[in-house]
Amino acid sequence: MSEGTLYIGHKRYSSWSLRGWLAVKLAGLDVDVKVIKFTRPGPTKAIAELSPNGLVPFLIHDGARVWESLAICDYCAELAPGLWPEDRVARAQARSIAAEMHAGFRELRMAMWMNLGRDFGGLGRSAGALKDIARIEAVWAETRARFGEGGPFLFGAAFGAADAMFAPVVARFLSWKPEISAASAAYCSAVRAHPLVAEWYDGAAAEPADWLIEDYERAPAG
Repeated sequence: MSEGTLYIGHKRYSSWSLRGWLAVKLAGLDVDVKVIKFTRPGPTKAIAELSPNGLVPFLIHDGARVWESLAICDYCAELAPGLWPEDRVARAQARSIAAEMHAGFRELRMAMWMNLGRDFGGLGRSAGALKDIARIEAVWAETRARFGEGGPFLFGAAFGAADAMFAPVVARFLSWKPEISAASAAYCSAVRAHPLVAEWYDGAAAEPADWLIEDYERAPAG
């Protein structure tokens, strides 16, 4: 019997849902996953009436109610501590970069939204987005140099909570194709090849055609 429910938005577009879903899957929580169809104009009434902050993801598990992706990561890590690195110093780095991802990079989000079914290569390269990308690449490079020996992910062989927080950035880079370093491209390839990320992409591809949202499908000018 299921121990709860994880509510998410469209897999094609919902970057925050991807983060929460990855954490739940990595922790092995036994929950039902319910995808709520976005409505436009928003906000989506079904989400606003369900979730405490009117957003997804929203996790209900064994009596706990958890919203916000980073909170879901932390909750899942209480049940599966391996989501954060075991080493104290590495764990501090992981939590810091995950929090920076949660709170920042607004320009990238605005200019290069997540759409797993489109190729927007060469577009969206606003000055603000490029600045955010440079910072993200610096975070990845520093983290990999200090803690990534032994595997392709930010902290080595294990795909953890920090990787889950950056997975939607990888998705953006794959769709919008900004110029990034070879090391960043290799990290993106490793994340995309992870079985859970592949499962999410497959789910996005299977969503009904009438779930497409024009605003997210229209290519920006320039």
